[in-house]
Amino acid sequence: MPKSKNTFSSWRRRLAQRAVHAGWAWLQRTGSVTAEHPGRFRFGAMGTGTRLAFPLGTVFGEPWIHLGAHCIVGEQVTLTAGLMPDLDLGPEPILRVGDGVVLGRGSHVIADTTVTIGSDCYFGPYVYVTSTNHSYDDPHQPIGKQWPRMEPVEIGPGCWIGTGAVILPGARIGRNVVVAAGAVVRGVVPDHAVVAGAPARIVRRWTPSDGWQPPLRTPAPVPIPDGVTSDQLLALAGLDEETAAKLAELDLES
Repeated sequence: MPKSKNTFSSWRRRLAQRAVHAGWAWLQRTGSVTAEHPGRFRFGAMGTGTRLAFPLGTVFGEPWIHLGAHCIVGEQVTLTAGLMPDLDLGPEPILRVGDGVVLGRGSHVIADTTVTIGSDCYFGPYVYVTSTNHSYDDPHQPIGKQWPRMEPVEIGPGCWIGTGAVILPGARIGRNVVVAAGAVVRGVVPDHAVVAGAPARIVRRWTPSDGWQPPLRTPAPVPIPDGVTSDQLLALAGLDEETAAKLAELDLES
């Protein structure tokens, strides 16, 4: 026989669930870090509108971290400057992040020497950027005890870094570059390129003389015209393909 429903227990569970969700939302709002409410953190610079989401990842060396304006740093993102906390790293910033940068959840940016991320870069979740790599020159010493190699990293403005990508020491990524999910990047990547694989290789590139090579297989998306309201978009979403095609023909004729 089906068990009788305990309405009182069900009501208490729903109430507790709502309280937990409301409490967690309050923690996220209160625990986030901004220039106006930095908490215990003292970043070298933090621009207007920038927010580090709660819960934070590991953050240290913040006096040598400069964050631009209107950046979004997702939950559990690690930002570090220097090999360990409480070092004096000199007068210049070690980690520079430009304006409008988005760092996806769980990403790591490890700046033991200089790392620069240009403005308007978007990182997917779990991207790993490091200026340090393990060395294994001495076969008789544990690799973790050998002095690491360090090389500066630079990511140009306007890049998209896909989920799970790894940017290794010495990488120089140009402007408006797409790094595919899971790619492992080292060395120089020119402007307007798409790289994929491990190690990453150029799979497509744009130049003023030849355009995209190989050519793009799909047409460029058409931006939503200025002045279109959300209600109009909802109405368009409900149209069938035949009606939408007729409306498009009328628009072309006008």
